Amino acid sequence: MKARLPQGFGGGPSNMNQMIRQAQKMQEDMAVKQAELDEKEYTTTSGGGMVEVTISGKKELKAITIKPEVVDPEEIDMLQDLVLAAVNEAIRTVEQNNAAEMEKITAGINVPGLF
Repeated sequence: MKARLPQGFGGGPSNMNQMIRQAQKMQEDMAVKQAELDEKEYTTTSGGGMVEVTISGKKELKAITIKPEVVDPEEIDMLQDLVLAAVNEAIRTVEQNNAAEMEKITAGINVPGLF
């Protein structure tokens, strides 16, 4: 009795070569997309727009803008919290965008260590 494999399974070396080519193309596409994502800039705010942070796709801080009305020597703790919140939100935005863009390329396949 001979077992039948579902369509796309088996097929010997030619099928394996096709899988390798697909993996190489996916890797190339991911490298191109990562370069694009690294060049993007993201701007987020906290405190109702009182603190604005711009961050690169590489998660490097590019700019921090603080509205003058928020700078009160007695409210330094609040200002520090606003800056911290804005930076963390910017990092989350970059990570979510990068993950969504890479998922488009990998079609949802989780490839450990690639991104």
